[in-house]
Amino acid sequence: MKRIDLKEISVIEKQGWLQHSIAPRPICFASTINAAGEVNLSPFSFFNLFSTNPPVIVFSPSRRVRDNTVKHTLLNVLEVPEVAVNIVDVHMVEQASLASCEYPRSTDEFVKAGFTPVASELIRPPRVAESKVQMECKVLEVKPLGEQGGAGNLVICEVLIMHIAEEILNETGSMIDQRKLHHVARLGGNWYSSVNEQNLFAVEKPNIHLGIGIDQLPENIRNSKILTGNQLGKLANVTSLPDIRASFYDPHIKQIMQYFSANPEEMEYEFHRHAAFLLDQGKVEEAWQVLLM
Repeated sequence: MKRIDLKEISVIEKQGWLQHSIAPRPICFASTINAAGEVNLSPFSFFNLFSTNPPVIVFSPSRRVRDNTVKHTLLNVLEVPEVAVNIVDVHMVEQASLASCEYPRSTDEFVKAGFTPVASELIRPPRVAESKVQMECKVLEVKPLGEQGGAGNLVICEVLIMHIAEEILNETGSMIDQRKLHHVARLGGNWYSSVNEQNLFAVEKPNIHLGIGIDQLPENIRNSKILTGNQLGKLANVTSLPDIRASFYDPHIKQIMQYFSANPEEMEYEFHRHAAFLLDQGKVEEAWQVLLM
């Protein structure tokens, strides 16, 4: 593997290696205001959720690498510790990127980028009407991470109230339908990614039960030449080794046993290949029955 010692490369190179590697990153579209009432709107990809009780999000307007100056957003939250955080989706990403231009501090990026300001309920900065998720936040702390170009400034915010577009809710209106909110995220360089129904997939989360673990899988499964690490992870997320079901029927099993009965190694290979196919379809129970044959 290529070895990168971050102490031996330039700040620009560090930025490139890290931003290409730690991705995709959600985008905080931050609306802030200074003491004179001038509004600023700017996107930040150093952003995420860090606590739900209290509800805390953090974003980081870094010092500019080329001249060590700071972003207007940072100056604003130091004057008025409030921020409206708007989530960027695929329908507004080009405009959001335009808002990152380094206009003079008095410039209103709502106007420049063509966004519609909406008055917030609890804070002074306006929200972005085009964003389908808008959060009104108070700034709890601003923590500088350094004084040199590229150093971050953690803006730690408590979410006071959220505004969610009805069109992205599920049928009962009880939660966001992840398939309807087409998040956009930053990668390295000019690269972005979008979240849509075609690239979504579910992974069962073991909140309560404990999976048996890959170490407890039968040796012939654990050391399979076919099954991948992800597929073994699905199998190992059961709470106990399944029992063979006498009622289980799969026409492929009969064919495999007929064609490869004289060669146990090839038969096992084909069993594992079929199990892998079932696992990729999310049919974990069926895959287990095939493997237990």
